[in-house]
Amino acid sequence: MKNIKLLTSLSSFGVLIPTVLYAGDGQVIDTGTTCWMLTSTALVLLMVPGLAMFYGGLVRTKNVLSTMMHSFISMGVIGVLWVVVGYSLTFGSNILGGFIGWKNGYFLLNGIDNSIVDGVPEYVLAMFQGKFAIITPALISGAIAERVYFRGYTLFIALWFLFVYCPLCHWVWATDGWLHNIGASGIIDLAGGTVIHVSAGVSALVIALLVGARRGYPKIVIAPNNMVMTMMGAGLLWVGWFGFNAGSTVHSGLDTARALTMTQVSAASGALMWVIIESIIYKKVTSLGFVSGILAGLVVITPAAGVVQPYGAIILGSISSMACFYAITLKSKFGYDDSLDCFGIHGVGSGLGVLLLSFFIRNSWMEDAAKASKSGTWTSIDQFTIQLLGIGVTIAMAVVGTFIIYHIVEKTVGLRIDDQREMEGLDQSLHGEHGYGLIHSDFGK
Repeated sequence: MKNIKLLTSLSSFGVLIPTVLYAGDGQVIDTGTTCWMLTSTALVLLMVPGLAMFYGGLVRTKNVLSTMMHSFISMGVIGVLWVVVGYSLTFGSNILGGFIGWKNGYFLLNGIDNSIVDGVPEYVLAMFQGKFAIITPALISGAIAERVYFRGYTLFIALWFLFVYCPLCHWVWATDGWLHNIGASGIIDLAGGTVIHVSAGVSALVIALLVGARRGYPKIVIAPNNMVMTMMGAGLLWVGWFGFNAGSTVHSGLDTARALTMTQVSAASGALMWVIIESIIYKKVTSLGFVSGILAGLVVITPAAGVVQPYGAIILGSISSMACFYAITLKSKFGYDDSLDCFGIHGVGSGLGVLLLSFFIRNSWMEDAAKASKSGTWTSIDQFTIQLLGIGVTIAMAVVGTFIIYHIVEKTVGLRIDDQREMEGLDQSLHGEHGYGLIHSDFGK
C-alpha cells in the first residue's frame, strides 16, 4: 500500500500480531482501539433494530410495521443529516456564542479523509457518534406510537435532531462545549444520560401531551401483539449497550473494562429489582416487567459507567427500577399516553443516573478532579451541582425545542393522524401493508 505500512511481530507460536499502522503524514493508528471502536459502532447500530423489535412487539397488530418503521427511518434520515451537517454542528468549533459548533472540514465529512484522532481514523469516530444520533430521536417514537403520520414524524425527527440534539451534544461532548468544561471536571455523561435519554424522555412526554392520547385510551385495553419480539428486542438492546457505553471510552483498556462491567451489573440489578417488585405487588413475574427492568438498569448506568464501581452499579440499577416502576404508574393517574414508556424509563431512569452518580464516584477520579480544581478540593456535592445544572439545561432545551418543533410540523405537514386512519391501523392506512399477513381483529378500537 502506498502510504500505509503495517508493522507486525511474530509471537513464539508463529501468530502474526499487528502492532502499529503508519498512515500518511506520520500519523499512527492504534489497531486495537480502532478494532474495538469498529465493533462498538456495529453494536450501537444493532440497538436500532433492537429498539424497533422492542417497540414493535408492544403495540397492536395493526400498527406493528409503522411502529418499527419509526425506528428504521431514523437510520436513513438522521444517517444522511449526520454526514451532511450533524458532525460539524456537534463537534465543530464554537459559533453563535457556543450554542452550536461548525467546521467546514466536517461538512459532508470532506475534511477527514486522512485524519487520525488519538490513534483512530476519524471516519470511525464520526460513524460511532452517528449511531448515537440515529437512535436518540427514534426513542421518542415510543411516546406517540399508533397515532401519527409518517411524514409528520419524519419531519419532526429531522428538526429535533438539528435543533435539540446537535446543540446538546456540542455542549456536553465537544472539546470546547461549555458543559464539557464547566467546573473542575465538566459534566459526567459517558454515553448520553443527558444528551440522549433525558432529552429524548422529556421530549417524549412533551409531544405525548401535545399530540394527545390514542383513540379510546385509557378506557380500552391496548395489549401488546408480540411479547416474544419485545423480549428479543430487549436482548439485542442489552448486547448493543456494551458498545454504547464501553465504546464511549474511545479506548481499549482499563476504562473500557470498567464501563463494560458496570453496564452488565446495572442491567442485571435493574431486571432483578423489577422481578422483586412484581413478586411483592402482583404475586407474579411478567416478561414485560423483566425487560422493563433491563432497560431501567441500562439507562441509569449510561452516564455513570465510567466513574462508578460495581456496588454503585448495583445500587443505581435497583433505584432506577423502583423509580421507573413508580413513574409508569403515573400515566393512569394523570391520564397522559406515553404509549411505550419513553419518559417513564429513559427520562426518569437516566435522569437519576446523571444526578446520583455523584455519590458513587471512585476515589481515584475524585482525587484527580480535586487536583484540577482551583481550591484543591472536590466533593460529591460539587459534582452534583454540575450534574444538576446539566440536567436542568437539558430539560429546558428539550421542552422548548419540542414544543416549537411540534407546532411547526403540525401546521405544515400534520402530525396527529385522523380518526379513520387510526382505527384502520397505520400499517394499512399509511403503508399499505400488514405485519403478519393476517386480518387484525382490533379494527375500530
